[in-house]
Amino acid sequence: MTKRWWKESVVYQIYPRSFCDSNGDGIGDLNGITEKLDYVKELGADVIWLSPVYQSPNDDNGYDISDYQAIMEEFGTMEDFDRMLAAAHERGIRILMDLVVNHTSDEHKWFVESRKSTDNPYRDYYIWRPARDGGLPNNWGSCFSGPAWEYDDTTDMYYLHLFSKKQPDLNWDNPKVREDVFAMMNWWIDKGIDGFRMDVISLISKEPGLPDGIPGLNGYASECVSANGPHVHEYLQEMRQKVLNNADTMTVGECAGVTLEEAKKYTRSDEKELNMVFQFEHMDVDCDPAVGSKWSRQKMDLVRYKEILTRWEKGLEENGWNSLYIQNHDQPRCVSRFGDEGEYREISAKMLATCNHMMQGTPYVYQGEELGMTNAPFGGIEDYRDVESINAYHELIAQGKFTEEEMLALLRYRSRDNARTPMQWDDTENAGFTAGTPWIMVNPNYTFINAEEQVKREDSVFHYYQKLIRLRREKEIIVYGTYDVLLPEDENLYLYTRTLGEEKLLVVCNFSACGQKVDIPAEFLQGKILIGNYSDVSVRETAVLRPYEAFVIEK
Repeated sequence: MTKRWWKESVVYQIYPRSFCDSNGDGIGDLNGITEKLDYVKELGADVIWLSPVYQSPNDDNGYDISDYQAIMEEFGTMEDFDRMLAAAHERGIRILMDLVVNHTSDEHKWFVESRKSTDNPYRDYYIWRPARDGGLPNNWGSCFSGPAWEYDDTTDMYYLHLFSKKQPDLNWDNPKVREDVFAMMNWWIDKGIDGFRMDVISLISKEPGLPDGIPGLNGYASECVSANGPHVHEYLQEMRQKVLNNADTMTVGECAGVTLEEAKKYTRSDEKELNMVFQFEHMDVDCDPAVGSKWSRQKMDLVRYKEILTRWEKGLEENGWNSLYIQNHDQPRCVSRFGDEGEYREISAKMLATCNHMMQGTPYVYQGEELGMTNAPFGGIEDYRDVESINAYHELIAQGKFTEEEMLALLRYRSRDNARTPMQWDDTENAGFTAGTPWIMVNPNYTFINAEEQVKREDSVFHYYQKLIRLRREKEIIVYGTYDVLLPEDENLYLYTRTLGEEKLLVVCNFSACGQKVDIPAEFLQGKILIGNYSDVSVRETAVLRPYEAFVIEK
């Protein structure tokens, strides 16, 4: 297996709007990030994935970009960005920019021109279609509810938007689009950034003819109906040749609708396309398959979770590389989903971290995850800011799918806003995030869940993450060892081994709030405990695991 720096790294994702506000306007900013770089360094992460900081009208909190080469005014200036980049590099921290090029904002100059006339030079930068039989061009749905088509009366045609109507999809089949996107990427590479996290990159090549798909919960076909289109690998290989090979970059693609076989093409070990992808199968293990939508809830299916992760671990073992994550800016807080928010919050947060970080792949830590931050106690719909959540609330209630109370309960569990409440720095007003009025509510549990308290306390979730990251630096087996699952059908326990030559690790995780009996394989009985989330772990042939207990034995 080829050794590469990005395989050995740990990535810390920063959602700038909610990280740290330096000027008291209630919105996080670049100077706030610069102030907190020493915190990231102390944690041990050596790469920061920076969610979008480009100029944007903020219909989708920065994922609708109106100028790729300018900084959003709320976040600061390009000089602030350059200062942050230099400060990160001084600390040995690399920066990944969030590349959002499946779509732009409808306020981007390309789209402003595109909608003016059918013969405008920028018309084919986007996907325009006439009505079909007096209705929409096809039955595709938006990820943010409703149809994926918006009528524009200037030219009596519709444009495609797989997300918000203010996020028109670019036409990647147009060589001029690719040329302009690659020029913009090279501009950032020349500035000194270290790579890109690529937003919904699997959607850039649409199916020819834009055929209808199978309708889902809201009556429209999934926004992933055209995922992994016929030219996506061709376009990414062109990107590799014209941009990514110009520096020693790291790339991870958010690949909606990706299969394992497609992922092998994206992440080939010859590095013709991307280094790794984000897949989403394991993020659906608490969804009700009968509903077929994220707007559902059931107990986590651990057997399915293990099957999914094992399939990806083994599938990319020889040709590719995994990304390891249990939450991000688009997912609720992992301890609220898969762990325990109450008595065992810290224990379960440490267990989830152990399970994730000990696998083969590059771990991603989302801001606050290292503190065991939880979902927020949102009230009514007025407390939410996320366009996806707000649209789904109104649409699904209007369609009679849910009552208001049912939909609010689902939002409290699954809304993306759960991950976007401000970072909890200390127990002062607004969790030390801002001296002003926060753009979104602060979780009131900041008084006892905050970074200041955890950095000072040796047995905190923060220090546990710190130790996991340190072990990756010290133990090559954690990075490059092969993975094999044990007890795949057990509904409460997740056990797996890592092997590198004669070295071997056993990872034991109890996903249950109840005691669970487990037989430790004989070859590990004389082993050493590398890490555990209880202070008094001992190796016994038959162990009774405590609630959410986790430990790692080195043979």
